[in-house]
Amino acid sequence: MTPDELCYLDLVEVGRRIRARELTSVAVTTALLERIARLDGRLHSYATLTPEPALAAAAAADRETAQGRTRGPLHGAPIAVKDLCHTQGIPTSAGMAIHKDFVPARDATVVARLKAAGAVLLGKLQMTEGAFSAHHPSIQPPVNPWSAAHWTGVSSSGSGVATAAGLCYGSLGTDTLGSIRFPSTMNGLTGLKPTWGRVSRAGVFALADTMDHVGPMTRSAADAAAMLGAIAGADADDPTATQAVVPDYLAGIDGGVRGLRVGIDRTLIEAGADADMARVATDAAAVLEKLGAELRKVTLPSLDQMVRDAVLLCAVEAAAAHEATFPARASEYGPVLTQLLQLGRGVDGLTMAKIHQRRSVFSGALAALLREVDILLLPAMDIAAPTLAYMAEHRNDPEARYGRVHFTAPFDMSASPSLTLPGGATTDGLPVGFQLVGRHFDEALLLRAGYAFQHASNWHRRRPPLPPGKAT
Repeated sequence: MTPDELCYLDLVEVGRRIRARELTSVAVTTALLERIARLDGRLHSYATLTPEPALAAAAAADRETAQGRTRGPLHGAPIAVKDLCHTQGIPTSAGMAIHKDFVPARDATVVARLKAAGAVLLGKLQMTEGAFSAHHPSIQPPVNPWSAAHWTGVSSSGSGVATAAGLCYGSLGTDTLGSIRFPSTMNGLTGLKPTWGRVSRAGVFALADTMDHVGPMTRSAADAAAMLGAIAGADADDPTATQAVVPDYLAGIDGGVRGLRVGIDRTLIEAGADADMARVATDAAAVLEKLGAELRKVTLPSLDQMVRDAVLLCAVEAAAAHEATFPARASEYGPVLTQLLQLGRGVDGLTMAKIHQRRSVFSGALAALLREVDILLLPAMDIAAPTLAYMAEHRNDPEARYGRVHFTAPFDMSASPSLTLPGGATTDGLPVGFQLVGRHFDEALLLRAGYAFQHASNWHRRRPPLPPGKAT
């Protein structure tokens, strides 16, 4: 096995081989650390790398394996987390200069649960300032491994780059307006935004509390299932985390999609997505239909107002989250997050009341639609592969910003689970994804559909054109 082949094993496969003593956690952790040293100097995906604690955790996992004790599918597998998840003794800045010296005294619940599941933490992944849309000016943004001229997707930029580049076997991201889905489609990943409340947010820096979702970013649906199973569930430190029992997401993941009712709003897609995005959504629907799913024409409740409401609600909730430091320390903030916080501080109560009313109506209408179909199939974004030049040109264009989150932000407002899957490529070979949206707490069905799609296609097996490592 070449170094590249080792680093690109599926998360569940590397865990299986470690538990079977075909590989050691120390060996795979060392291989990833060497790959990070070789590639991340130009990809900039890690905010903080922790090689010594990672190797110590890997050695502990190997000792447990030798004693016949394993902790499940993640045992000994190296992963990384977005740098807004608190990590005991490790800097956690949330992409913010204002927090560059913050070192948490305890782990976020999701980090503690990954460690309890046997995962090895390699480090913290770079992100935009405060998990909004732009990196702080003091930070070197991550680079898309498929093309340095193209956007990485934000705000989980480092998570997308590191996972796609084989610098970890899986990662955690967060999604408030699209921040798991954007880097997943841009980097060719499988990204799961769980139902709001499925995963604890305790110890995770907030952007907008009622829209923030923590979820896995991986290279396959099975890997996402394994990570979700480790992090999901009730938490005394987060009263908004659901008390519902966490299912075994890997059990039954191979059950197929025969008879599954897949809703697709072709009018919405044609009106809001470019040709590549629309083609990939159509092709994905055809694959699922060939596997036995039943395609149904649907009309979604209007997304337009929800998009605008989501951005405004995000601004208000972000202003509340930053109240202790903004505007008191406004000079330490970057311009894009500053603009959002200023916007949020100026919103009146009547406007907020109307937003909450419309949010409830939209969520109810969507829930009613999802009683007629089992899942919805949508583009992951409006434009398949925007360049950095395009993003810079449209930075101050509100309609371009609304268009970008048109297919994503409404499902943060509705708290719906969404699975993004790679489903095609642009004419110049860049990955293009689509998303499946489901009922609350029905992530298992989304993962089953994603698994079936990935067993009938190879889009998730494509890798970015990075220089190969030397065979040993």
